[in-house]
This record gives sequence, C-alpha cells and structure tokens, in this order.
Amino acid sequence: MRIPCLVLTAVLALTSGELVRFDNYRVYDVAIDNVEQLQVMQYLEQFPDGYIFWESPVQTGMKVSIMVPPHKVEDFQDLCSRLEMAVSLKIENVQRLIDTERPARRKREGFGWEDYHTLDEIYEWIDGLVAQYGDILSVELIGHSYEGREVRAVKLSHKEGNPGIFVESTIHAREWITSATTTWILNQLLTSTDPEVQEIARNYDWYILPVVNPDGFNYTKETNRMWRKTRYPHSVLCYGVDMNRNFPHHWMDGGSSINPCTETYAGPEPASEIETKNIMNYFVEKKEKIHFYLSFHSYGQLILLPFGYQNAEKVERFGDWMEMAEAAAIALSKRYGTLYQFGNTADVLYIASGSTRDWALGAHNVSIAASYEFRDKGNYGFILPADQIVSNSEEVLDSLIAFLAKARELNYFKV
Repeated sequence: MRIPCLVLTAVLALTSGELVRFDNYRVYDVAIDNVEQLQVMQYLEQFPDGYIFWESPVQTGMKVSIMVPPHKVEDFQDLCSRLEMAVSLKIENVQRLIDTERPARRKREGFGWEDYHTLDEIYEWIDGLVAQYGDILSVELIGHSYEGREVRAVKLSHKEGNPGIFVESTIHAREWITSATTTWILNQLLTSTDPEVQEIARNYDWYILPVVNPDGFNYTKETNRMWRKTRYPHSVLCYGVDMNRNFPHHWMDGGSSINPCTETYAGPEPASEIETKNIMNYFVEKKEKIHFYLSFHSYGQLILLPFGYQNAEKVERFGDWMEMAEAAAIALSKRYGTLYQFGNTADVLYIASGSTRDWALGAHNVSIAASYEFRDKGNYGFILPADQIVSNSEEVLDSLIAFLAKARELNYFKV
C-alpha cells in the first residue's frame, strides 16, 4: 500500500520519541447529519493525512471534534463547505492550551492537586499513604505494561463484608484529569471530616486503579500530550490499542476500528493487550466483592450507562440506573453549576463496543456499571487546566455520594 508522505511524516513524529508540538493546530466541532457526511468523515479517519479525530465518526446525528493542522485548515473548511456540514471552531491553537495547562511554577512541597503528576510521583505518593494508613490501605501489583511499567491497585477497607466499588482510571492516556481526580478522591476518603465522605469511606471497600495505561500515560508526559492508546507496535508505523475497545464483550460490534493507525483501534483480537488482561484478571479475582464498576474518562460532562455496542438492548433495570444517574447529576451540579447529561452510552454519546463498563456488566453481571466523562464541553477538551482539578474532583465526589445513596434506596446493596 502506498502511504501518503504527510501520513508517513506525521506517524514517524508520533513514534520517534521526539517532543511533538501542535502549534496552530485547530479543533473544530463537526456535526454529521447524513450518510454522505459520515462516509467522508470515516474515510478521513482511516486515511487522516494529518487530521486527528478526538471522537470516532460512527453514526449520523453525532458531533466529532477534529484537530486540524495549520496547513490543512483551508482544505478542511472547503471540504465541510462542499458537504454542507455545520462546523464550529472550538480551539484556535492546541499548543497554546498545552503550554498553559500547568502552573508556571510548581510547588515542590508534598503531592498536592495544583498540578498534574507523573506516574512515578503518583506511585510514590501512594506508597507514602500505605505507610501512613497501613491498617486500612494496601497496594497490590496487578501486572506490568508492555514496556514493563507497574500497574497498581489500591484497596481501602475499614471492615470485612463491605460492598466493593471498583474504580478504573486513565485507560486513555491523554485524559490526565482522570488520575488527578482519582487520587484526590482517594485522599478525601482517607482524610475528610465530612460525615457523608466518611460514610462512604467506612461502609464500602474501594478498589482503585489510578493508571491502567502507564505506557501511554508516560508517553503523554514525555513525547506527545495528545496520545490516547497503549504503546504496543501493532504495525510498522502505528502503535497502540484503544483499551476501551479491547474488552471481550461484543468486541468490534460498532464504534471500533480494525485499522491500527486509528484512535479507536480495537486490537487484533479481544483482550489482546497485556494492560487489558491486567484489569480483567484483577477484577475477576475480586468480582464476588464488587458491586459497582466505575470508569473515569474525559471529556463531555456525561454519566454513561451500559450498553454502548450496536443495537444493544437496555439493561433489565435501566429505570433504576437512570434514577441513580439523575441523582448523581443533580448533586454534581449544585457546587459549581456544572451540568452533566446522563443515559445509555449509544444514545447520549455514540456507539462504542468492547468497553470495560459493558464487559463488567455483560460478562460478569456486576450490580451497577457506569462511566463518567469529566469536564469540560470542548473549550479545553482533553487539556483541562490544572486549576480545575480540585473543582472537578469535588463535584464528582458529590455525585458519587448521591449515586450510592440512591442505589441503597433502591436496594442494590446494604451498608
């Protein structure tokens, strides 16, 4: 196959280890209203020639965000005009957001949530917590990544017999706000004097995986801030798999790609990635104790319920789950006025198969499964400024308290 020069240059830049910059790259929101528009966007995703899709075009009636390099802006605008597609500019210069995402000066005292941390800093902080709270907190090595990095799980338990909450974070490497929020919530569960926080800390066992894609996460820190996938080389030019399309429940059943160069590449087979197996093995080991599977993502301000695959039926007690999600969304909005939508994944967001959430419910019948898509609505997208870490985390914790309270009211578990 003949590879266009621009594609080759872009892919080599992404895989060479040199720092990738996105000066004057723009992000456009594009509405896909008909089949012709969808087909063109899907072709463009398969053969991007410099474009980077932040969402995969999988159906009509959805919007996708596309990062457009400066030399392609005129071509892109002309294409959208010819297709009569509704387009809006969301981000004028991606690199400017990256350059201002973190504080100019970083405090060196303690861990803190004024800035985003590296994998090593997160693990060092967790080790310190275990040393301090060893009677209720433990850490377990649950496997290694393709490049040999540790994947750790933290367990917080005050007493035997608590219903378990499983929290999976940073499956998509560029979603830094997820690991930041996860560590903030863990800290609150350990230190907060708020009675509602103490209640959920003491009456639930928390199984927390703060960074399940450590290779990709490290790559975003050192090479390419916008990297999404894992780092296994699945072709000569293209690395990584979208882990949230790689799980073996309705794998490749809509919203996934067989092309290794796309952002939603589902892998050569279900559970092909060692990082996927790490999550699966740990969850299966603990599943008799797990009542609630939580998956943290960004962005979009959504609470997503199973299922996401093509033509999926609603879960048996979908009405109950909608009550829980509604209670969570209302509670989340009270502190800062942040508004979340909620509902079935395929309806509220788009079709997506092979996700962790669908697998936990569909393959293992967990009592409740949900995904959060954190702030914002696209003005920053994946590059949420560090000064929003705490506010995002506060409102998410508010919502979890309400989610769990409604679940107890509906007799999903007793504490």
